[in-house]
Amino acid sequence: MGTDTVQAQAADEAAGRRREQRGWYFYDWACSVYSTSVLTVFLGPYLTSVAESAADADGFVHPLGVPVRAGSFFAYSVSLSVIVAVVVMPLVGSAADRTGRKKPLLGAAAYVGATATTGMFFLDGDRYLLGGVLLIVANAAQSVAMMLYNSYLPQIAPPEERDAVSSRGWAFGYAAGSLVLIGDLVLYSAHDSFGLSETAAVRVCLASAGLWWGAFTLVPLRRLRDRGAGAVREATAPGLRQLRATVRDMRRHPLTLAFLLAFLVYNDGIQTVISQASVYGSEELGLGQSTLIGAVLLVQVLAVAGALAMGRLARTYGAKRTILGSLVAWTFTLGAGYFLPAGAPVWFFVLAAGIGLVLGGSQALSRSLFSHLVPPGKEAEYFAAYEMSDRGMSWLGPLLFGVTYQLTGSYRSAIISLVAFFVIGFALLARVPVRQAIGEAGNPVPEKI
Repeated sequence: MGTDTVQAQAADEAAGRRREQRGWYFYDWACSVYSTSVLTVFLGPYLTSVAESAADADGFVHPLGVPVRAGSFFAYSVSLSVIVAVVVMPLVGSAADRTGRKKPLLGAAAYVGATATTGMFFLDGDRYLLGGVLLIVANAAQSVAMMLYNSYLPQIAPPEERDAVSSRGWAFGYAAGSLVLIGDLVLYSAHDSFGLSETAAVRVCLASAGLWWGAFTLVPLRRLRDRGAGAVREATAPGLRQLRATVRDMRRHPLTLAFLLAFLVYNDGIQTVISQASVYGSEELGLGQSTLIGAVLLVQVLAVAGALAMGRLARTYGAKRTILGSLVAWTFTLGAGYFLPAGAPVWFFVLAAGIGLVLGGSQALSRSLFSHLVPPGKEAEYFAAYEMSDRGMSWLGPLLFGVTYQLTGSYRSAIISLVAFFVIGFALLARVPVRQAIGEAGNPVPEKI
């Protein structure tokens, strides 16, 4: 085979890989709108109000005969969705690796989630139980789909490209979240001008996130391609048994497990900051809803720049050092947040800017670094464990936040307590010899890692 033929084949392979990567980015563009508009902004308050309208005189609803305080219904629904995802993800991940057919499974999970989200348009009156079911289905489906989506990363990007590719994916997601959130806020704020009631505007915002999710999922489904099956197994175990089997297999790769433990700890801190920052802003700093929504939008916008900038830093300093630097930045950001004056929106926006700049990069580089530590042929199975660390295991942070507030009566003490997650996560990650871990997983070691 001549030199020209080899070069032509290499050029064709590179072009095909770039096309597939661009398709991969678009799944983040498709599904991140659900996380931003539905989970972060609109569904919690709205579903709570629907539950309260259905509550009895004591403030309780009774799903399946179980008394539940209306104000807790949303949180319990999210928790139940996590349990469903924990059972389903290892099962789907193992099936994807065994059959090599990730794309049909990704499409099925994405469209189940998108359909459930679109169905939230019918969430009105006292239909709290419908809202709870749709939330459980959509949230669990999103977790399953993200697990499959993440598991494509080692297959569509060689080691030297993964940090940049992962960062661009996160940037696409935050850009979409920002764009749709702007449209949602216009519709919600001016709902009278559109001939809509406030509740109808919220329902349109919820349903439009599902339509967006479904429409843009077509792009990755056209461009991603399935590879050959991984290691053949005799049977697929039920979800929790499969999870135990995956963890047992990880024990043969203790350094991969060590990274996952570090990620679990510092990501717990990240997720708690995301979920509790608005509580801190409203209860401790006395800020209004419009300020808090504006801060969410600022985080989304700056997370795009932060993800791309940290991707470039990783090319120079390596992903591990860049993540460690981001954990230092998280620590200083929370320290500054402790001293924010009440009733001063400008300083809260400064805090939101700091969070946004490190948020996307921390998550993107963690994903790409983990992709180097996954044994070939077990991408979906291992990313199921990663996704559970990302979404399903982040309960210690909220618990610490709540207990600290209960003991001190101060949200400032509660927010500063989260520094522990970043300090411990830094120490655990610093101890992981990532080059050795990559080699032991059977993968090529990049020049910068």
